[in-house]
Amino acid sequence: MASETPFDPARYLTRVNGSEYLEVKWRLVWLRDRHPDATVETELVSHHDDTAIFRAQVQIPGAGSATGWGSEAAGDFRDYLEKAETKAIGRALAALGFGTQFCPDHEFGAAYGRVVDSPIKPARPARQDAARERAEPAAVAAIGPDQGATQRQLRYLQAVAREAGLDGAALDERAMQEFGVQAAALSRRDASTLIDLIQTLAAGAKLAS
Repeated sequence: MASETPFDPARYLTRVNGSEYLEVKWRLVWLRDRHPDATVETELVSHHDDTAIFRAQVQIPGAGSATGWGSEAAGDFRDYLEKAETKAIGRALAALGFGTQFCPDHEFGAAYGRVVDSPIKPARPARQDAARERAEPAAVAAIGPDQGATQRQLRYLQAVAREAGLDGAALDERAMQEFGVQAAALSRRDASTLIDLIQTLAAGAKLAS
């Protein structure tokens, strides 16, 4: 049963990159206040090359469910496993409306400020990002959304597609329909857009089922 005094998320907002942000822990409190019988399940889907991808599913009996994905790497956070899991939970909660208006979780990359959850890691200079990218086949000298998608981003896209029931051929077909190129040739901006599109379509299909 919900408490007599409903949880007020506005009391727990913080400022991130000039915008209001509701940390995942408070989104969970909000969820439990409204739906104490809701369930939150997480799964470590992939853990390779010090990069972790988590999937989180939040189910509200009689009111729908949503799946969120989160990925982080050891080069960004020492506790990258926990951060990836938290990100996945936050995105699933946001998809259900818990914090959507107070977080950038569905603005992939948050303009490359990379909001995950508190504590926030500030955006890094482009030269540092470029150093990270040298180890990837599509290495570039500077970071920009119009450049080719990184290998990490493509792995994330493939994982999201598999969760939505799309194999490699279907993913390439979707990429061709939306952007005129196969998935491997997507730019960073277009790969991010396709990730959000597939997640939105998958969430809508689950809510409609």
